[in-house]
This record gives sequence, structure tokens and C-alpha cells, in this order.
Amino acid sequence: MWANVAHAQGGLSPQQVQQKAIEATRIAGMETESSMTIYSPSGDKRVRKMTIVSKLYENGSLEKKLIRFTEPADVKGTGFLSFDYLKKNDDKWIYMPALRKTRRIVSSENAKSFMGSEFSYADMSTPAVEDFNYKFLKDQNVGNHVCYVLEITPKNKTIANENGFSKKIAYIDKHIFIIRKATYYNLAGEKEKEMTVSAITEVDTKYHKYRFKEMTMINLKNKRKSVLNNNVIKFTPSISDSYFTTRTLEQGK
Repeated sequence: MWANVAHAQGGLSPQQVQQKAIEATRIAGMETESSMTIYSPSGDKRVRKMTIVSKLYENGSLEKKLIRFTEPADVKGTGFLSFDYLKKNDDKWIYMPALRKTRRIVSSENAKSFMGSEFSYADMSTPAVEDFNYKFLKDQNVGNHVCYVLEITPKNKTIANENGFSKKIAYIDKHIFIIRKATYYNLAGEKEKEMTVSAITEVDTKYHKYRFKEMTMINLKNKRKSVLNNNVIKFTPSISDSYFTTRTLEQGK
């Protein structure tokens, strides 16, 4: 049945929909002032502020990104640098000021928590499309937005372990190809996390590229919640290449 659904989806295959969803958020260059709010099950919260710079290279197949935490004092200066490739494993580094040392993050750590949040290191970059299998489910609405619904499964156990899920259900806006919602199933096949995008903005109006304004990840098991807000987004295609080095990462400014 599902093999014939591609015709009903405007001629696109499930993998092509996923590819278009990735392309819709690959922005030539950007500077962002952001915050990450981490909520405990009891409602207590911690707010972490950060700056993010990113730039595309190699005709869009590589995105370099530097995240620098600026507040509060216990995380100030902590930095995260990623080289996000579309066709191969990403390169990731984290700098911890207290240790005065940059550490490379290996693939086996991708499923671990990013800075104590419900987001993982894997969530900070784009997965290789070829690492997963895709299947259309029935279209659904997320709010007022009609969405493709994709069932995404890792092709093997290693990929599943590295990404921390056995299955992902993604809801992708049929009009602008932006992900609106995703449900993650853990390695035991249980529903574990749910991500929602409640606000987006068009950053590059010429090529119709978008970025989220607010994204929430809820852990359905432990009831923790993390909210990422991009409060200020500046389209900067000419951003300096000097940002994207481990030397800059270690400057902590």
C-alpha cells in the first residue's frame, strides 16, 4: 500500500521529502542570539544563553557552526564547534573552560545529552539521508499546517545506537518543507521524546530558507523539557571563516 503513496504525495519519494526538508534550513550564513531553557519535572528551570554562527561551504554540502554559551557563569565560555556534512560523519568538538581543553566528540557519543538538555548532540546537526529508511504514513495536520508524515528508521544497529532512536516519525510541512513535529522511539521501541516547532522565520527570502524561532523537546519518560529560542537571527552570508576553528573555540569569548 505505502509503496504507491508517492504518487499521492506530488511525485516525491519519502527520501526526497526528507532531502527537501534539510535543504530548506541550509542557510548561506547566519548569526543568532539564542537561549535554552531546561525544565525539571517539578517545573524548576535553568536558562542558558548562547550565540550561534554558521556558514555553508562546498555548495551547501558542509555547514560549519560555532555555539558559544554566554550565561550563566557556570557555563560561560563553553563552546561547541561542528562540521556538519551531508554525505559523511560529522566532526564535532566541545571546549570546557574549567578544563581549558577541547575534546572531540566521537560518533558513539551523538546520542548523549547536549549541555544537560533533552536535546542530544545528534540533534545539533543534520543526519546523513542515506543512513535511514523512509516510508510515508498518512498526511496529518500540525496546527493549521498540512504535513507529510514520514516514518524514519536507521538502516542498522550502529546508526540506531549513534542517534539514540529506533524510529522517528517526522511531520514535514507540505508547503515549505519545514519539520513541524517529530516523535522519537528509544532503542527498545518505546515512545520516548517529542519535538515541536512552534514558530519559524524566513531568514533568506531570495532562496526561501527558514529557521525555527522556538523548538521544544519533551522527554515523555522522565517529564523533563527543554526549549530552544532563537531570539535574534541575522542573515550573514559573508561571515568570516575564522570563526570555525578550534583556536577560536578555545578563546571562550
